[in-house]
Parts: sequence; C-alpha cells; structure tokens
Amino acid sequence: MAATKTQPPRREPALIDLALQGGGSHGAFTWGVLDRLLEESWLQIEGISGTSAGAMNAAVLVSGYRVNGAAGARAALEAFWRRVFEASVLSPFRRSPLDVMMGRWTLDFSPLFIAMDLAARLFSPYDLNPRGVHPLAKILQDSIDFAHLRDSPIKLFITATQVRTGQARVFRNADLTPDVLLASGCLPTLFQAVQIDGEDYWDGGYAGNPTITPLVRECASSDTLLIQVNPVERKETPRTARDIISRLNEVAFNSPLLKELRMIALLRRAADAGSDEGRHWAAMRIHRISSELMTELGYSSKLNAEWSFLTMLRDEGRRAADTFLTEHGDSIGVRSSLDLDTLLDGV
Repeated sequence: MAATKTQPPRREPALIDLALQGGGSHGAFTWGVLDRLLEESWLQIEGISGTSAGAMNAAVLVSGYRVNGAAGARAALEAFWRRVFEASVLSPFRRSPLDVMMGRWTLDFSPLFIAMDLAARLFSPYDLNPRGVHPLAKILQDSIDFAHLRDSPIKLFITATQVRTGQARVFRNADLTPDVLLASGCLPTLFQAVQIDGEDYWDGGYAGNPTITPLVRECASSDTLLIQVNPVERKETPRTARDIISRLNEVAFNSPLLKELRMIALLRRAADAGSDEGRHWAAMRIHRISSELMTELGYSSKLNAEWSFLTMLRDEGRRAADTFLTEHGDSIGVRSSLDLDTLLDGV
C-alpha cells in the first residue's frame, strides 16, 4: 500500500502588519518576500507601512488584493515589476561590459552613471530635468487602481519627508495618489520635490524607513514583519569614495527606523500595563526578514532594472521569507523573533 502523504498542520489565522523599506530596484527583494508570504492563507494582513519602493510595493499589493485576494496581489506585483523592467529597456543606465563580464550587478563602472553621479554634485534636478518628468509616474497609474486603495480593508501608511520642516508625513488610504507614492520615493538629487497640498516632499526614508508607530497605534495586530532591504551592519569599514557614500546612505536611511525600534523597546519596558494602549505597546512582537545578499549590493545597483537582476532579487526574497517561516513562523502570535533589547545596549 502506498504511503499516505502527510498534510502540514492547519494554522490558526494570524493577524499581521508589514513594514516595507525603500531601496530603489532592491525593492524587488521585497516583492519576493511578499510573493511568498501571500501563499500562506493563515497570515492575514491588517496594515502595511511603506516608504519609497516599499510604498509602491504596498500600494500595488493592496490594489491587486482588492480585485482577487492573494492571487490578485501576487499577479499585480509581478506586473508592476515587469513594467519597471520594460521602462528601463531603453535607459542609458546599464551595467558596463566589465561589470557584466565580472558578474557584478553594480553600475559603478557605467560611464553614464559616473557622469550623473558627478553632475549631481554640481547641478540639481531643476537644472537637468526642468519639466520634472518622473519615469515611474505612468507605471504607477497603470499598476494601481487608487479607488481600490481607498476602500480596502488593509490599512496603508505611506511616509514622505516634508522639505520645509524635515518631518515625516504619513499618508493613509484616503489620501493616496500617484504623487504621494512619487513623493515617498523622491530622491532629491535625482528628482524635483513633489508638491502635495501646497507643501514640497522628498523621499520618506529620511524621516521613516518605514514608519512603525501607525501600525502600533492604529492596528489591532501585535505582530509586525519588517522586510529589511538596507543593511544595518557591515563587517568592514568602507575605504573607497563610492563605498563611503553608499554606507552613508545606508546609515541615513536606517537611522529613523532604528530610533523607532529603540523607542518601542523602551516603551515595552516602561508601558503602563493599566491602560489599553500601554498593554498594546507591551505586547508588540517584531519580526524581521532580511538577507546577507543585500550587504553585497552597492548603492548604484539600486538603479539597475534588468529583468535578470529583479528576478534574482525576487527569488532571494522568496528564499528569505521561506527561511523565516521555517525558523520563526511559530513565533508569530506568540513572541518576538527580533530581539529589540539589544538596541538599548550602550544607551
């Protein structure tokens, strides 16, 4: 008699929130993570906080989910990233023959990238792109039904940085437009500031990458899955000018997140267990999905939109999510799998 295949045990539904970092085309790693998580019907997404590429992934997911559930979200994400690739086919930002020959995904030796990197120190986007054209504007309009975002049960929190004050503004479902997503991903050396309600905005990563607080205060879920694209630690001190700039960018874009996680750790220690909000802070469980591969990728590869690169990152994201589910899936609903108390060391 043939052996009966053992079915995996059914999981009780678990309410979760997602926190999605930005990082240009490195956001394809997040695409892969989301693609894998959406296969798990027991994971029920209540809220998503996203910045830059994370904001775009979040909006695309929610728009697709509104049409056809998890399958619709997965299809929408793939269609979005394919449009990103197709728009880049004629882009002059391509790997140099040396990079291709050496199997590197970087654009460090691309003549146009080098020229652009130097020009950005002398000229602003207002000089080089006076019409303020953004290559992602049409892609977002084609990929997202913004009416679906407004009536979605999944709460969205999209962060952009107000230029005038330097403070974060978090946009919610009813506020979302293509301009909000462009503002969340507006690198000031590449694009003109995006104006919303009379205020100019830059990339949200300067103020919250992503912003965690709304997930805690406005969602019932006590489990937040942070999908981390920007490496927090590197083993070696950078020596070249390009590596130093790349590391500075990582530190700058991780700093708001680390401060917020540190605040959560402090609040968990000091939370007033007598109040509902205090109990919610004390019960927060944080999980992280990341990959060592991201430490091997430099700043310039964030502009690489080759399909082979995007799908490599997608596959790595799926692998990282699968590893997380295997090693820490049982922690969801029970305990944090990310030790926040280590962030308090030396404070």
